Amino acid sequence: MQVGSSLPVPTYGEHYMKNISFIEIRSPDSNIFRRFPIPRVGAVLLSTILKNQGHNVRVYIEDIARPDWKFVEKSDIVCISTITSTVHYAYAIADRLRKLGVIVVIGGAHTTFMPDEAMGHADFVVRGEGDIALPALVEYIETGLPPVESIGGLTYRNLAGDIVHNPQGEFVKDLDTLPLPDFKLVHRWKNSNILPVATSRGCAFNCRFCLVSPMFGRKYRFRSVESVMGELKIRVKLSNSPIFFVDDNFAANRKRTKLILQGMNEIGLKPRWSAMVRPDIAKDPELLKIIADTGKPTVCIGFESINPESLKEYEKKQTLEDNITSIKKIKAHDIKIHGMFVFGADTDTVDTIKRTTDFATSMGLDSVQYMILTPLPGTKIYDEFKAQDRLLHTDWAKYDIHHVVYKPAMIAAHDLHFETLRAMRDFYSLDYILRRMSRLDLFYGAFGVYSRTMINKAIKSSDACVDGLCNLKSAI
Repeated sequence: MQVGSSLPVPTYGEHYMKNISFIEIRSPDSNIFRRFPIPRVGAVLLSTILKNQGHNVRVYIEDIARPDWKFVEKSDIVCISTITSTVHYAYAIADRLRKLGVIVVIGGAHTTFMPDEAMGHADFVVRGEGDIALPALVEYIETGLPPVESIGGLTYRNLAGDIVHNPQGEFVKDLDTLPLPDFKLVHRWKNSNILPVATSRGCAFNCRFCLVSPMFGRKYRFRSVESVMGELKIRVKLSNSPIFFVDDNFAANRKRTKLILQGMNEIGLKPRWSAMVRPDIAKDPELLKIIADTGKPTVCIGFESINPESLKEYEKKQTLEDNITSIKKIKAHDIKIHGMFVFGADTDTVDTIKRTTDFATSMGLDSVQYMILTPLPGTKIYDEFKAQDRLLHTDWAKYDIHHVVYKPAMIAAHDLHFETLRAMRDFYSLDYILRRMSRLDLFYGAFGVYSRTMINKAIKSSDACVDGLCNLKSAI
């Protein structure tokens, strides 16, 4: 492994890139919510940049539709986007395409932090943001310029076969300079698909299990309100899809968030929409009122735990009291809440898991997502568990928030796996479904039926855990 290279690199140039394919690998079979796919914006944005440079580009999001393999296999370059739990499948596709002579570029969170591994299956790895690096790489393959050594965040091999990691490139400072993602490039895109809208990047926090800060930095970068509204105006003409603001914290700048939501009201855009926020939005009554006035909003909040010690361990910078207060104030404005919790901290017990459903139900959360702590490469907790020899294995397919892949401190791996599934089933109880239906809350009633069905299938299809390894079959 080298950082930079004084040795020559393979010669490129005069490779006319007629067709370029992007593939976003399908969600793991163990993902209980895979029937509600939210495409990552990155592949669509990067494809739009290359389209604007004159390339014939298609995007295949496998959670939406199967790729047109005839086009893919005849492409000059295939760019594959993957996360840790899907990387095994990404590598298999990459291996097959390279045997056909296709140039393969891999990117995404996993390969950003495991580039040497990825280079066993790809010609190039783009680490971190690809908005600058990927167009430069395509130009280099076509013309031989710019010099490959100058492309920030690129990993490749020199003529000696050594893996070279160029220094990381700079983040895009002005997000308004990027084009609006063209979803018409997505193969078989439908108006019913959830429409992702990114209005910022980065996160000022640095939770021990989260990849956002390592990938996009500790400083928020915001698109202007005018840019976001311009995109929303186009979207409302093309689609009635529910909108999901994919920012890690949509309300990081509350003044800006208010202007965006007020702008939605002004143009008559009142869809079903959701966004990830922190509990601190409850400290701003004006913001809560504006949220309540816009369509059918759902705020997705990482409460993470009802155990105060676990919140400290996760470095969440929020307390249980903060969570309780925020839920009460948000529910007082009749805003839906999707609560997210992570089980498996060193201070968690089986009782923590069981009490979480009592908490979520009594507080009136509208939906929940229970996740098993997963040490993903690039996170603090991965480095710590690896140093402590607590990782059970590196079968990346199991690094999917539904399996136990490390040695828990106070819970048996078997119990952590099954109690998490059972707790989520207990939340989506028959009583939950009946109460929602009786109030004519048909969306959440139907969502409860779906969730309970999928969780029951997951429980039934789970093998007994052996040596702490839980194998969840692909029956979901």
